[in-house]
Amino acid sequence: MRGQLLGAWRMGPCVTRASCIFRTHTWPAALWLALVVACTSPGAGAVTISPRRLLELSDLGNPALSPDGRQVAFRVERASVERNAYDSIWYVQRLDGRSPPLRIGEGGEPLRELVTGLVMPSPAVWSQDGRWLYYRARIDGRVSVWRAASDGASAVEMVHDPADVQDFALGADGARLLYSVGATRDAVFAAEQREYEQGVRIDETVVLAAGLHRSARVNGRAATQRFLGDWFSTGPLLADMPARWKVVDLDTGVVRDAAVHELPSATKKAASFSAALPIPTMRAAHPHDNRVAVVFPAGEPESGMLQPRDRMLAVLPHMRSTQWRRCADRLCNGRTISDVRWRPGHDEVLFTTTDHERGRAQTIYRWNVATGAVQPVVVSAGLVSGSQRHWDVPCAVSAMTLVCVAAEADRPPRLEAIDIDTGQRRILFEPNKGLERDIAAVAPARMIRWTDVRGREFTGQFFEAKNAGRPSPLFVTFYTCQGFLRGGLGDEWPLASLAEQGISALCINALPGFRLDYVERHDQGRTAVESVVAALAAEGKVDPDRVGMGGLSFGSEVTLWTLMHSNVVAAASVSSISPTPSYYLLNSLRAPFRSNLQLMWQLGAPDETPERWKTISPAFQLDRVRVPVLFQLPEQEFRMLLDYALPLLRRKQGDLYVFPEEAHIKFQPRHKLAAYHRNIDWFRFWLQAYEDPDPGKTVQYRLWRQMRAHGSGAEYRGRTGETD
Repeated sequence: MRGQLLGAWRMGPCVTRASCIFRTHTWPAALWLALVVACTSPGAGAVTISPRRLLELSDLGNPALSPDGRQVAFRVERASVERNAYDSIWYVQRLDGRSPPLRIGEGGEPLRELVTGLVMPSPAVWSQDGRWLYYRARIDGRVSVWRAASDGASAVEMVHDPADVQDFALGADGARLLYSVGATRDAVFAAEQREYEQGVRIDETVVLAAGLHRSARVNGRAATQRFLGDWFSTGPLLADMPARWKVVDLDTGVVRDAAVHELPSATKKAASFSAALPIPTMRAAHPHDNRVAVVFPAGEPESGMLQPRDRMLAVLPHMRSTQWRRCADRLCNGRTISDVRWRPGHDEVLFTTTDHERGRAQTIYRWNVATGAVQPVVVSAGLVSGSQRHWDVPCAVSAMTLVCVAAEADRPPRLEAIDIDTGQRRILFEPNKGLERDIAAVAPARMIRWTDVRGREFTGQFFEAKNAGRPSPLFVTFYTCQGFLRGGLGDEWPLASLAEQGISALCINALPGFRLDYVERHDQGRTAVESVVAALAAEGKVDPDRVGMGGLSFGSEVTLWTLMHSNVVAAASVSSISPTPSYYLLNSLRAPFRSNLQLMWQLGAPDETPERWKTISPAFQLDRVRVPVLFQLPEQEFRMLLDYALPLLRRKQGDLYVFPEEAHIKFQPRHKLAAYHRNIDWFRFWLQAYEDPDPGKTVQYRLWRQMRAHGSGAEYRGRTGETD
């Protein structure tokens, strides 16, 4: 049945204890005060779930268990709007949970992926005796390796190199620290200055859509960027310099170049798998013998799919073997496997699945390779991994225990210890308890399922507004809805804040797998939105005439596609681009870009495939975009959508904001907070006819009123209740 709801269930039960477990002696006074406010205050004014509370929550990640399995180290990251920066702190906590975490060292400003803006995983390494923790950190403008005492007594910078540290490892004897570097900071700076003075030669590596000189942030400073890979991966100047490995004697501090036999095993040229086998998507070598746990693609891709949806778990007796032992249990088959590793001291492989039918919730299993038995360790209602930000970062593991970051749509990240044999879960650290409590009281989420007109099943996380029984406006975002949902993928639309202020919010998961046909891939979003609006409207929960939509990356493309092919949306907000002639032109020097665009978008140059461009690009479909659109773009991308954004601005149907020095996903706290507030204001204006009385927003509302008077909104669309 069209829009049929298949059932719903609430996320995990809320714990009632509301106290924070930070201690004043482990935090600077200002940060301690901010955390107390975050845990006890309902936020500014009458708003309980304010955008700032969502932004400044404590993110957890990078758990690492001590050699004796009794302690776990982890990092806490937190945004500061005042300083427009992030703090990260390393902690150690005993697994018995009898004492709060002990702060052992500063983690510095988190390192980020240049193109996405996401915080990179930052694995830490314990010394063999459990006395020290080694980690990489950017402090005082350089990326080094630091050593912190596990009892909190000291934290010392161990590397003083003129280049930033790219990777590190402890020597097998525990007396040496190995680290790798590329070009020195001075050499990179000089190369940038030389280009500035002599002119930038334009070739396929130059990021033409961004500024030519120091247009990105690399390790905390403004830096020039270059394309490195076959799609949009970028790095700083001189990033192609081969890495050099060095050795520090931990007793004397003497530094020398590493010999070949000293290099970490991961950097050595490893024996490749047999050509008779499929290329594995992931592998895990057994720590004490030659066996390798591998995940292979299961079969050939379905017609029209980029790659097989499912994975096959197996164990090889050694790397070059052509024979494998496959996990034959049904729990191993038809699954999307995101992590695989050996359980220490056992003949078992632990693997993590991400399940579409449960809203992309994760489950961890253990497979006994001797008996073939597979048993679930933990079945979560959200993420259970090593990071709230990275679903594929593994939990820390010992012989008996997993330590994971757990999070659900309406439950912020917390640290849990999980018994591998029994599955018993214990919360070790929950710094966001106050926010969790308030979301549970004001705007809890629940997972819903529904089908579209083709019978395809979708899932989403629904934050329902409390509107005294009246149908509410609805905001939807489309792409992926994993872990704690501050603002959907990219954290642009504060879902719980919208729900608290009377606009129900829904995050929709895209169907699994990547369909090559652009039209089919994007039209799933349109049918998902239309069908869920019909279903929720039939239940009397939402008003089908007051629906807003927004998205990032693929979600932005789907939002514009839905505007072009449906009347279901009344106002939209996007933070990324859709294909345009400018997008093609600015990237067309790169052969890999052209081939990928042909494969995944079925586009050549605009004069080569003109009909396909007319079908796909909003630049050729402006007559079909009939609602107001808010654009909030990073500086390095906005030039590629001016083909359609500027015409919408000229006809008073769009509003465009560009954030300097931002990546694909905005990360500067003030920028994120500004985007949060503007999105709330935008959808409250168009869906509720509400204006914030803040005098600082006078100009904003004057422009939006002009747009409304000019015909933007439902009246301009000429709604008929039917799709085009």
